[in-house]
Amino acid sequence: MNLTDRSKILITCAKGLGDWVANELEDLGYEVLIKRSNGVEIEGDWLDVMRLNLELRTALAVLYLFHEFNASRPKDYYKTVNSLPWEELISPSEYISIVSRADTPTINNTMYVGQLTKDAIVDRIVDKTGSRPNSGPKRDNIVINVFWMGQRCWLYLNTSGNKLADRGYRKMPFKAPLQETLAAAILIASGYDGSQPLVLPMCGSGTLAIEAALIALKRRVGLLRNNFSFMHLLNYDKETWKDIRLEALKKGAKKLVAPIIATDIDEGAIEASVNNATTAGVAHLIDFSVCDFAKTSIPKVNNGIILMNPEYGERLGDVKELEKTYRRIGDFFKNSCRGYSGYVFTGNLKLAKHIGLRTSKRFIFQNAKIECRLLKYEIYEGSRKSKYQVDGDA
Repeated sequence: MNLTDRSKILITCAKGLGDWVANELEDLGYEVLIKRSNGVEIEGDWLDVMRLNLELRTALAVLYLFHEFNASRPKDYYKTVNSLPWEELISPSEYISIVSRADTPTINNTMYVGQLTKDAIVDRIVDKTGSRPNSGPKRDNIVINVFWMGQRCWLYLNTSGNKLADRGYRKMPFKAPLQETLAAAILIASGYDGSQPLVLPMCGSGTLAIEAALIALKRRVGLLRNNFSFMHLLNYDKETWKDIRLEALKKGAKKLVAPIIATDIDEGAIEASVNNATTAGVAHLIDFSVCDFAKTSIPKVNNGIILMNPEYGERLGDVKELEKTYRRIGDFFKNSCRGYSGYVFTGNLKLAKHIGLRTSKRFIFQNAKIECRLLKYEIYEGSRKSKYQVDGDA
């Protein structure tokens, strides 16, 4: 296997982000072959694998299809997996992790598939080299993803390893933080590209602010990481990866063209935000301050974005008290944010009705197990009373 070997590439994502991953891929010039809620399939080679791990903001992992075959019984499965040239890919000194999913009549425990796969790979390497690689649950080194559905089996080299959402900057997560990939998708859905001011009251641990700065700088999020699973394979081309990284570094901007303002009433949240932004290398580009959201300083422009992620009563906050908060958000939008596009990300549509404004657009997202909405409000300059009526369908 070399850098020019083409195969199917499966890009996985959190449930509901398939469209956003597909959009990213198409913007990068790839043809989307299959799109699902939690993944997108394209075709490419190892140069594409490196590029995708570096570029993608909304994806979780880049899986390169190594082998596809039929198997109806465990012994047939083992035989096929054991016949593959693993010793050409994996050093005996490496550490292997297997991630398996199975839905086949002859298997009633998906963990058994993982064990079977590990045994087949390790036995092959021992037979060919005389040495045995270690294995376990950590995904810092070699990761193999297995799917066995019916009689069809797919073996993928997980070239990312740990999730791409793990950018490495969130050292202080604070309360119920958004996953980085979800935060990036929310910002992209809002139309944010760095050319307009962005205001983020209730910023929490700063994930939205940091992802926004990375978008505005056109900085590849993979540059924040120094470890990917593909770097542990025997076919890893260190010089090519170095060139790809250097080229990506040249494309990024050094400063913002419009401000990013992030506030929170909790001093602990701002402390966490500043620390996380410092780790990401963007703290000097974000205006952090402690205040009630309604006291947030709003630049006087006609093209800004204000984005709020209030508590919605599922994991944090009392619902009755939150009704008052949501009413205050509506008042804040009307009184202080004229000329902006306002966005509220929430998992509680009953609470959203208390904002008291009509939504102009809605996006559906999944935050862990909670179905959420990103609600857009056009906050017009001047008197547009018809836009301030209650929306019963938020």
